[in-house]
Amino acid sequence: MASSSKKVIYAAMAGNLLIAVTKFIASFVTGSSAMLSEGIHSTVDTGNQLLILLGLKKAAKPADKEYPFGHGKEVYFWSFVVAIMIFAVGAGISVYEGIQSLLHPHAIDNPMMNYIVIGLAMIFEGAAWYFALKEFRKTKGKRTYYEAIHKEKNPTTFVVLFEDSAAMLGLVVAFFGIAIGQWTDIHIFDGIASILIGIILGITAAWLAYETKGLLIGESADPKIVQGINQLIASKGEIEKVNEILTMHMGPQFILLNLSVDFQDDLKAGAIEESIQNITKEIKNTFPRVKRIFIEAENKSWYTSEDNSTSPIQDVTSE
Repeated sequence: MASSSKKVIYAAMAGNLLIAVTKFIASFVTGSSAMLSEGIHSTVDTGNQLLILLGLKKAAKPADKEYPFGHGKEVYFWSFVVAIMIFAVGAGISVYEGIQSLLHPHAIDNPMMNYIVIGLAMIFEGAAWYFALKEFRKTKGKRTYYEAIHKEKNPTTFVVLFEDSAAMLGLVVAFFGIAIGQWTDIHIFDGIASILIGIILGITAAWLAYETKGLLIGESADPKIVQGINQLIASKGEIEKVNEILTMHMGPQFILLNLSVDFQDDLKAGAIEESIQNITKEIKNTFPRVKRIFIEAENKSWYTSEDNSTSPIQDVTSE
C-alpha cells in the first residue's frame, strides 16, 4: 500500500479518537442516546483503523515454507474482521441503546453542547472523508464508483471511505434526531436516531463484508490484465493455442498466474524451456503485479475431449 494511503488511515484514526472522546463527554453531560451511539461509532472506527494497519503489517511479511505465496491475504482477512466489528459492536450496541431510549424516553439536557460537538465532528470527519475520497479517486481512474469498489483488489482504499461516509451520515441523523426531539418535545426521536445510526452501520458492514469476501476466497485478476496476458502469449509464433488462463490475487499487489498452452509439435524440449523463460520474463515486465507464473505445456485436444467437457475452462483466445 502506498504511503499516501497509509496517511489516510492514520489521519482517520487520530480524528476518530478525538471525536469519540468529545462525543462520549457530550453524551454523559446531556444524556443523548444518539450521541452515545455516535461515540461508539467513532470508537469502533478507531479500532478498525488499528486492525487495518495490523493487516498491512502482517501482509508485508515475506513468504516462508508454511506460506510459500506470502501473507498478502492478511489484508483481506482483517478487512473482513473490520466489517464484523462494525456490525457486531457498532450496529448492535447502537440499536440496543436506541431501543432502551424508546422504552425509557427522557429529555436531553443542554442540547446546545450536542450541536457544538456534532458541528466539530462534521468538520473533522468531513476533512477525513475528503482526504479518503481524494485517495480513492486516484485508484478509481475512469471507472464508476461502484465498479471501482467492486473491482478494487486493495480493500483498504475503500474501507476508510465507507467508514467516513457512514460517520458523516450518522452525524446528520444524530443532529436531526436531537433537533426534532427538542423542537417537538417528543423524546423518542433521540432513540429513533440511535437505531437509524445502528442500521446505517449494519448496511455499511454488510457491504464491506460482501466486497471483501470475494478477495478473501480468491478473486481473479482484472479482466484487462487477463486479456493483455492472452494477447501477449497468443502473439508468440511457437504457441499454437492458449488453452487456459487462471489468475488469483494473493494480495493487492500479488497475482498468481497459471497458464496452459499448446506449443507447436515440432518444438524441442530446449526450445520450449527457452520460450517459457521468455514468456515469464515478458509477462512480469508488462504486468508487475504478476509475481508467480506456472506454465503447463498441454495439447489443446485435452481441453476439447468429452471427458473434460465439464471442466471450468476459460478459453480466452476467443476474446
